[in-house]
Amino acid sequence: MADHIFKAVGTTVTRHGIVDVEPRTEEDWFRVRMGAVSLAEGASLLKIPRAFTAPGDENNSAGRGVVELSPAAIRAKVERDPVEWNARIEALRNVALEALDVVRRKDVNELWDVGENLDKACEACHRSYWYPGEDAEFYQRLRRHFQHADKPAQGDDARPKP
Repeated sequence: MADHIFKAVGTTVTRHGIVDVEPRTEEDWFRVRMGAVSLAEGASLLKIPRAFTAPGDENNSAGRGVVELSPAAIRAKVERDPVEWNARIEALRNVALEALDVVRRKDVNELWDVGENLDKACEACHRSYWYPGEDAEFYQRLRRHFQHADKPAQGDDARPKP
């Protein structure tokens, strides 16, 4: 449902020029509204205790250098601090309500801001509960790994052979 908001506005550069995407018809605005209503109402479902994944699905939470929490670790974190969990749910709901207000006024410019606010609300929660290991140090290690992988091996001549 978030994609109805995310994809409602955008700019693409093609070989034929710049293409702006924005809601132009009642149907376009209805799609954004449907996404906002679904997010606002659906956010409440996150308050109902339930499994975060199907039985046996451990995400990418095992092995060396993992960044994701296991479903059990996510559940434990939610139970340890339900205030944070509920605050993140309310942040998502508030952005959805903001989107509804933008739809009511059909304000394309503010729809860009709503998309950014929605992305921040989603990403903040995911970084706290799903992949908290994806921090600045993780990206530094990843960058070093790829920089190292791009270098030719010792004595290897990277120049093309005639």
